[in-house]
Amino acid sequence: MARLEDIPQATREVVLALAMPELPGQPWVQPKPLAQCRIAILTSAALHRRSEMPFAAGTAEFRELPASLAASEIAMSHISINYDRVGYARDINVAYPIDRLKELAGEGGIGSVAATHYSVMGSTDPATMAESADGITARLKQEGVDAVILAPV
Repeated sequence: MARLEDIPQATREVVLALAMPELPGQPWVQPKPLAQCRIAILTSAALHRRSEMPFAAGTAEFRELPASLAASEIAMSHISINYDRVGYARDINVAYPIDRLKELAGEGGIGSVAATHYSVMGSTDPATMAESADGITARLKQEGVDAVILAPV
């Protein structure tokens, strides 16, 4: 991820002008211990199956990534002058820490790994993401996911 001072001035101004939502209240649940939680991943790396069409720039859609999907079957279509893909090319876990999550489950650090994980396109206007956020949330609830790792790029 690029530092704010390293990105072009025009892009920096857009990022700094984005409205931040105000979230009223406080958490309404007491989380259970991680060793009992089912965990999923949500990445903004625009990851998808190689057999699928790439994400379009700025799209608000999301894609499902089965936990059983081999790394060789996953492609990244996130493109930005502000993102260096070298780390991802060397280790998919930089943007999609599925192997680390499976290790944590194997060691008992978390209860289990969700069967499905999710990907969106980074640098998308958050105001356009409500439908996708609702869709992802519904699927997470249906699968009994207790917590989500947010893996931004």
